[in-house]
Amino acid sequence: MLFEKIDRDTWARKEYFEHYFSNVPCTYSMTVKLDITKIRERQIKLYPAMLYYLTTIVNRHSEFRTSFNENDELGIYSEMIPCYTVFHKHTETFSNLWTVYTSNIEEFLAEYENDILQYGNQKGMMAKPNVPSNNFSVSMIPWATFEGFNLNLQKGYDYLKPIFTMGRYYQKAGRTLIPLAIQVHHAVCDGFHVCRFIDELQELINSEY
Repeated sequence: MLFEKIDRDTWARKEYFEHYFSNVPCTYSMTVKLDITKIRERQIKLYPAMLYYLTTIVNRHSEFRTSFNENDELGIYSEMIPCYTVFHKHTETFSNLWTVYTSNIEEFLAEYENDILQYGNQKGMMAKPNVPSNNFSVSMIPWATFEGFNLNLQKGYDYLKPIFTMGRYYQKAGRTLIPLAIQVHHAVCDGFHVCRFIDELQELINSEY
C-alpha cells in the first residue's frame, strides 16, 4: 500500500477542496436502492459479497481513496480495504473487523471467512487488531430497510473517507433490492462521483465473475 501526497498548489481540485473543507465545510449522504438479485441467485453470502463489490469500486477512483495520513498529510492511498461491523447477538453489541482486499472474489471471500472464524467472536469495538490506515467503514443494519440514512460526526468535516451503510433487503416486482447509504466529504467527492460509483457498483453486481 502506497500513500501519494497531494501537492495542493498544482492539484486540479484545489479550489473545490479549499471551499468545501475550509470555507464552507460540507459532507453529504445519498441513499439508493441496489438490485442484488444476481447475488441472491449465485447463492453467495450477501455481506462479504457486498464488501468485495464496494471495495472494488472504491479502488477504481481516487476520490474515494483520498484522506489524511497519520502525519496529517493530504494524499491518496493506492488501495483501500474494508473495515466492517459484526454483530454479537448475546451482548447486543458489535465489533469491527477488517479484511485484506484481493481482486479475485473467491480469494476475498475466503479471507473474509478466515477473519470471521478467527476474530468474529471476539468482543470489543476492534476485534481484529492493527487496523491499517488505508481502511474505509462499512456497516449493515439488517433489521430494517430505510429510505434515507446519515451519520452525524462531531469531527466529520475533517473526515474524508467514504462511509457505507446497508439495510435490510426486500422483494419488489420479482427483484431483490437493498438500501445503501453513501456518506462522503464534498471537498473530495461531488455528486457526479457518487452517481458514477453507484452505476459501476450495480454493473459489477450484475456481471458474472
